[in-house]
Amino acid sequence: MDTVLYFEGQSDSRYRLIRAVKNRFGAVNEIGVFGMTDKGLKGVSNPSALFLSRGVTPTSGSIISVTWEGSRPLLLEVQALVDDTPLANPRRVSVGFDSNRLGMLLAVLNRHGKMHMHQQDVFLNVVGGLKITETGGDLAVVMAVLSSYKDKLVDNKTVIFGECGLGGEIRPVQSGLERIKEAAKHGFTRAIVPAQNAPKTPIEGMEVMKVGHMAQALDLI
Repeated sequence: MDTVLYFEGQSDSRYRLIRAVKNRFGAVNEIGVFGMTDKGLKGVSNPSALFLSRGVTPTSGSIISVTWEGSRPLLLEVQALVDDTPLANPRRVSVGFDSNRLGMLLAVLNRHGKMHMHQQDVFLNVVGGLKITETGGDLAVVMAVLSSYKDKLVDNKTVIFGECGLGGEIRPVQSGLERIKEAAKHGFTRAIVPAQNAPKTPIEGMEVMKVGHMAQALDLI
């Protein structure tokens, strides 16, 4: 069997994803985005623009990240809500992101960011029904949680990506330059990225802010 295709999508959404999760001779985890129309499925040529349809009023806890799907970058929105809990055990709920990894990132944030959330519920959602299956979304998740916790807005022209290690270090991810260029193509003017993913030559219209540790990233908020 060369390829296994999954047809994904929420019943209340007009968009569907076709994901190739196994391909013996080509790139894995490729996706195709299609819109449901009265004439059948129609391909979406620019899925990044589709998943960036943010609300009219900016809110805290909203971060744009760049994930890597198959052989291309894809921009998406990560939303977090941190609120006081009446429960003895705070809830940790995530949609589109691994719940175990969310718990790990909250522990790193507690240890290395000095942000204690033992009395708060944390809810996380990846907008549009997408799923983050790689580690490049770690830093965006952390920043979204902090933004909601502190009730501070993050500039809507800022994009964030990077992997968070257990020691608080921000690790590089694959195809960092391509991710930054994809963000610049969609009008973003600032990128917070791992130091090792920073481009050697400037990208026109894009301010790249390098971070090597979680403390540096949190200071930027």
